[in-house]
Amino acid sequence: MIAGGGEFPFLVTRGAKRAGLEVICLGFRGMANKELAQEADKFAWVNMMRIGQWLRVLKKEDVRRVIIGGKVKKSAMYHRCRWLRYIPDRRMLRIWHRRSKNRQTNSLLNALADELAQEGIIMEDSIQFCQDDLARVGPLGGGIPSEEQAKEIAFGWKIAKAMGGLDIGQSICVRELEVIAVEAIEGTDQTIRRAGQICKVGGFTVVKVAKPNQDMRFDVPTIGPETLKVMQQSGGTVLAVEAGKTVVVNRQQVGKLAKKYGIVVVGVSNGQLGANVTLAAKRK
Repeated sequence: MIAGGGEFPFLVTRGAKRAGLEVICLGFRGMANKELAQEADKFAWVNMMRIGQWLRVLKKEDVRRVIIGGKVKKSAMYHRCRWLRYIPDRRMLRIWHRRSKNRQTNSLLNALADELAQEGIIMEDSIQFCQDDLARVGPLGGGIPSEEQAKEIAFGWKIAKAMGGLDIGQSICVRELEVIAVEAIEGTDQTIRRAGQICKVGGFTVVKVAKPNQDMRFDVPTIGPETLKVMQQSGGTVLAVEAGKTVVVNRQQVGKLAKKYGIVVVGVSNGQLGANVTLAAKRK
C-alpha cells in the first residue's frame, strides 16, 4: 500500500489483511497517518517525489503488487519552495518531464504505473479490498432529495461528468441550476468551502462523480465524515455521489452526521436517483 492522507489507506490495508495478505505500507511523509504503522505488517516513510526510495523498500520486501491511494495535495507541487520541500529523484523528473503527456492527474498516474511496471511491480485496482464501502444507489443518510434538489443533481451530474472527462476535477457545486464552484487541484473540501464563500445563503448541492473512463487503480472518488463537516460549515445541503464508484469512509458516521446536520446524502447512477427515490421526492 502506497499511502497518502485520510482514511482510504486504512480501508485497503484492513481489507487486504482480511483477504489473508501481508501488507507492506509506504506512507508519504507529511501526508499519511502515522497510525497506519499499527495496521500494516510492515511500514516505512517515503518521500512522495522519490520513486527510487519506494522501489528500494518494495524490492527489499519482494513486493510485486501495489495499490496507491489516499489524499495527495497536488497543489503542494506549486508551492513557492516546492523543489526544496519535495526534492524529486531522477525517476520522478523523468515522469514529470518525459513520460507524462501533461501535468494532469491521469497522465501523471499512468506514467507512474508504467515506471513501476518497468520494475516488475504492477499497480492494481484500488477498491478490490473495499467493495463493501462503495456507495449504493439511493439514500445514504439525511433523508431523500426534494424534487428541486433532484433536478439540481441531474443538472450538476452532466457538468461534473464533462469536467471529469477533461481530467479537471470530480466535484461541482450548484444552486438553482447555476454552477457555483468547480473542483480543480485544490480538492473537494476546498471546493465546497469556496462555494460557501460565494453562496452566502447556503442551500447548495454538491455532486461528486467518477471520471467517464475512471481508472479504478487511482484517484477514486471518496467521501467521509470530514466531507459532511465541511458541508455543514459551508452551507451545503445535498451531497450526491456516483454509486458503485465512490468510496464512503465510515458509512455509519456519515449517516449520523447527515441526520445531525440535515444534509441529504444520496448515491446516484447515470444522474438518476432510482425509481423509489424519485417517486418519494415528487411526493415531498
